[in-house]
Amino acid sequence: MLLIESNTTNPYFNIAAEEYLLKNFTDDCFVLYQNEPSIIVGKHQNTFAEINYPYTKEKNIPIVRRLSGGGTVYHDLGNLNFAFLKNTENEKNIVDFKKYTEPIIKVLNQLGVNAKFEGHNDIRVNGFKISGNAEHVFKKRVLHHGTLLFSSNLGVLNEAIKAPVNKFSDKAVKSVRSNVANIKDYLNKEISIIEFKNSIFQLIKYDFIDVLQYSFNSSDLEQIQKLITNKYSTWEWTFGYSPDYQFTSKIRTETESGDVFLQIEKGVIKTIHISGISDTEEVENFLVGVKHNESIVRKTLKEKHFPKDIFFDIEPLIKALF
Repeated sequence: MLLIESNTTNPYFNIAAEEYLLKNFTDDCFVLYQNEPSIIVGKHQNTFAEINYPYTKEKNIPIVRRLSGGGTVYHDLGNLNFAFLKNTENEKNIVDFKKYTEPIIKVLNQLGVNAKFEGHNDIRVNGFKISGNAEHVFKKRVLHHGTLLFSSNLGVLNEAIKAPVNKFSDKAVKSVRSNVANIKDYLNKEISIIEFKNSIFQLIKYDFIDVLQYSFNSSDLEQIQKLITNKYSTWEWTFGYSPDYQFTSKIRTETESGDVFLQIEKGVIKTIHISGISDTEEVENFLVGVKHNESIVRKTLKEKHFPKDIFFDIEPLIKALF
């Protein structure tokens, strides 16, 4: 087994590295990494429906879609992420959340944390979630990864993934929100996240055979960067990959108020209707075929010279559309 510690907190790199290891390596791997504040959404989710978009924009929080399914999670430097990448010949039991969380639970128990595997894919303490897990299978190789809330800012976590209410209609996978807690609050003695990380590495070295330390070489880094550039940092993957959805919201101008309805397919506005606001038909027609992307919508509207009698300060519409 290759033991890999990422030396970057860039979420695009670390999520891309998991796919690279899954699809290009034949060795079993165990990876630990931390990310700067970021939101990681599941592969089959509607990104806009899972995040507090105005808050993430204000705080400049990166949003990354991962390869695995499951729900949305928040990462920061108080959160430790682990990943197992393993080969398997047993296709019937290739997905096994309990199996891959057992080593982590063992470390937690050794540190005095009464952690247990509960539900479909959680590690919990006294009912509070300290770890969410997800898996992705590629051929006969599995990626299992999970979060470990060690000393995360739970206030920011809860605000960043506060999903909009009653704005979206879609068939995307929905996150199941849970009460969360930090591991540090349950330890039998105070340790740092670095010491916690080292405890996990030591157990992996002790419990698994043929464990070798591995660092990414220049070729690895080049291939991971290609994944970042062509996939993980793109709007097309992060937002455009979302399942088709309908979006409704309120719009208010200085003199009128109404409703906005959008039909989005493959990230593109296919239908838009603004009710309760005067003279919007030209605006509606102009936005059909435009990506549901704030910067693109804003640029598109600014470049169009609408008649002066249209309500058009564009800001109320931008706010309503996102």
